[in-house]
Amino acid sequence: MIRATFEKKTFHFKRPSGTSRGVLTEKHAWFISLSDSENPTVIGLGECSIIPGLSPDFVDFEQYENQVKSCCDQINSSVNTFESIEILCAEIGEFPSIVFGIETALLDLRNGGKSFFYDTSFTRSETKIPINGLIWMGDEAYMQAQIEDKLQEGYRCIKMKIGAIEFDKEFAILESLRQRFPADQLTLRVDANGAFSVLEALERLTQLSTLEIHSIEQPIQVNQWEAMAELCQKSPLPIALDEELIGIHELEAKRNLLETIQPHYIILKPSLHGGISGTKSWIEIAEKLNIPWWITSALESNVGLNHIAQFTSTYDNLLFQGLGTGGLYVENTPTKMQTKGGFLEMLQ
Repeated sequence: MIRATFEKKTFHFKRPSGTSRGVLTEKHAWFISLSDSENPTVIGLGECSIIPGLSPDFVDFEQYENQVKSCCDQINSSVNTFESIEILCAEIGEFPSIVFGIETALLDLRNGGKSFFYDTSFTRSETKIPINGLIWMGDEAYMQAQIEDKLQEGYRCIKMKIGAIEFDKEFAILESLRQRFPADQLTLRVDANGAFSVLEALERLTQLSTLEIHSIEQPIQVNQWEAMAELCQKSPLPIALDEELIGIHELEAKRNLLETIQPHYIILKPSLHGGISGTKSWIEIAEKLNIPWWITSALESNVGLNHIAQFTSTYDNLLFQGLGTGGLYVENTPTKMQTKGGFLEMLQ
């Protein structure tokens, strides 16, 4: 019989990190542990990670912890096989971060509790995953300092969050960077987090396109499908959907969104977009529609990041992934992964 327990942990950022949801100084996560009575010493561990204001399943800490507890109680009272836990995950799709935590704990348990989930060239330390260097929001000096650090570390793809200061200043930073490094040497991505109004968006995207930007994430606010579809059609700069995918669980609804908007890319975060199973379904639909994708973490600790990275490595995807967040926290969990030279690698 499978038993479930959970524990809440708080991680503190090494330095405050600016996002469209404010400046983050700490990160909360709930860790689900699964064990089997037939082999009680083996523990499967999964992370339920939330970002207040972005995670669709988080209202407040009491509500969220009660939901985690409820899922664990269901496992302990009536769900007692691998297959029935998978059914439970399918039934709680509106709680993607909890689905991710349970799914990954279950997979860890199935594989002996060794944090080794998939046999790939990445997990065998034969290949590395190319990743982007993330530039957090802040004043000009802070963003410029982050860029220089990433360049020194060897990153060949820089992703800059915009919308924190005046657009002209952000554009000047990107323009200076492009003048130093042409597009064949450095890939530039920007993440607008819905910062532009519908009226100004096309003009902003046209300006950014002169810098050979790879793509822009979520230029306008979500739930404006008609406006976003028109923007994707007219924009000289490729558009990637991110927040637009949150809260959509049914296969037909996913297909309808992608067919309606026809984005140039989608960006997938398992903790926000349906766990591992939900992410797989997004990928399957996107590939049928010839829409490229990449995966990023949602600020998980090394427990969640490890699984996301290993899952990502099961696909042949040469795009830069957003998996370089393992060093964010003061008290992170141990890991065999490391970032080096703009790549994520698994150590033996």
